[in-house]
Amino acid sequence: MNKAWWKEAVVYQIYPRSFMDSNGDGIGDINGITEKLEYLQELGIDVIWLSPVYQSPNDDNGYDISDYQAIMTEFGTMEDFDRMLSRAHELGIKIMMDLVVNHTSDEHAWFVESKKSVDNPYRDFYIWRKGKEDGSEPNNWGSCFSGSAWKYDPQTDMYFLHLFSKKQPDLNWDNPDVREHVFDMMNWWCEKGIDGFRMDVISLISKPEGLPDGVPGENGYADSGCANGPHVHEYLKEMNKKVLSHYNLITVGEASGVTLEEAKKYASADGSELNMVFQFEHVGSGPEGNNRFGKWDSHKMSLPVWKKILSKWQTGLEGKAWNSLFLANHDQPRSVSWFGNDSAEYREISAKMLATCLHMMQGTPYVYQGEELGMCNAYFDKLEDYRDIESLNAYKELTETCGVSHEEMMGYLKRISRDNARTPMQWDDSANAGFTTGTPWIKVNSNYPKVNAKQEVSDPDSVFSYYKKLIRLRHENEIIVYGDYELLAPEDEALFIYTRMLGTQRLMVLCNFTEKEVSIPAEVTEQIPADAKLLIGNYSKQKEEMLQAYEARVYAYHL
Repeated sequence: MNKAWWKEAVVYQIYPRSFMDSNGDGIGDINGITEKLEYLQELGIDVIWLSPVYQSPNDDNGYDISDYQAIMTEFGTMEDFDRMLSRAHELGIKIMMDLVVNHTSDEHAWFVESKKSVDNPYRDFYIWRKGKEDGSEPNNWGSCFSGSAWKYDPQTDMYFLHLFSKKQPDLNWDNPDVREHVFDMMNWWCEKGIDGFRMDVISLISKPEGLPDGVPGENGYADSGCANGPHVHEYLKEMNKKVLSHYNLITVGEASGVTLEEAKKYASADGSELNMVFQFEHVGSGPEGNNRFGKWDSHKMSLPVWKKILSKWQTGLEGKAWNSLFLANHDQPRSVSWFGNDSAEYREISAKMLATCLHMMQGTPYVYQGEELGMCNAYFDKLEDYRDIESLNAYKELTETCGVSHEEMMGYLKRISRDNARTPMQWDDSANAGFTTGTPWIKVNSNYPKVNAKQEVSDPDSVFSYYKKLIRLRHENEIIVYGDYELLAPEDEALFIYTRMLGTQRLMVLCNFTEKEVSIPAEVTEQIPADAKLLIGNYSKQKEEMLQAYEARVYAYHL
């Protein structure tokens, strides 16, 4: 058994803009995070993943960085950061930074130089190409945020590549100087005392040789084919050698488009690249999703398909690499709204069931801020309440060129916009949920008088208290961290049932994903001995051989 502290840890993601505002300007900040560290200590988490706090013009909420070694003015100062880091460490909490190095902001000093002339020393820090003979884009790649992935710059009569916003030019990782600059910056943060990196879209850093056209998609622009490019593992091995291996870090790569085979390389048990990856197969609409408009008209996949995907990652990486476990983050709708049931009747019970299902698996669990309270989608009615660049661009593109009606598009945004995850943290039932004394940068979810931390921390039956227990159980039971996983009843349309095994120890995890009572299959009940202990459950009274609506149970026993 290959043990490591980061396998035993639980990570909590903070989206700083929406976490806690300490100075009344309506924007969450670093001092606000420091103020709430005791709350996170109470929850029991080990690591904070901090979404970007670097200097940024904020075209994509901080994922467009203009200075990697300065703090965004809205969030505070480097002194504030150092104080937060030191206080977190005093409380036994580690800090994992969000590393965004596929691209920078177009306001970064490197790009400002790069634009000046074709022979500027920084020119080759980015990906510049001449247009085609007719002056059009160098190839047919599309940006992840709609439109072409190329922007024309008249100053040198060339285009630069941006896989995301026009203000996020891609770095040229094939240039060794770029890699050296990035590694120097990473070492600087490690010397400051941070504890790890979550690496944004790291699977995209190596572009296909020659930048060939891709297969055109629905919108006329093609997928770039940049995911898992030709040199990505070589560059990450170099990063590991020059930075990561010198410190005791937690590292996770965001790797959309990653396959099981690729993940075994990124997160190899030999420690040569990263500790783990984020894969996204289980948060889309699945292999049978017939979406006309990408993610916007996607639907939650059927439970048997979802179980198959999660189980593939559980068993496929067993002993070879390590899983990261998540249902929510700053790019996804709220987990209880997407995977559970956020109605008044079932919100709490289904939030607890989802947490049980996830936290009992093998891998490092990630809790997204507010998930531990059962926060749900905001369901904004007005377009002007949305702030997210991806959502606003998609609205414009789909309504203007794809014939989607305003009403239909608003329905998509309510279900799946990234802003659902970005509404302010609900601290108490005072104005603006206690997040700010000013005007919040984005509206607060209107259910905050009922769903808030103040009410939940003191309630032993709350979603918060349930998460606290799940986290404690993981810290106390090796089997939850290191046990083998096996899926039972794979075709069951309502129940997700699996076992964990370590030596003679067994856990049986039973989760009902519907609002109906469902009988437990006989072949499962036969496996649970009479003296099995109920380790955790989200109902105070269980029914024999039945799971109630959104019920979860975990039994522990020995063979």
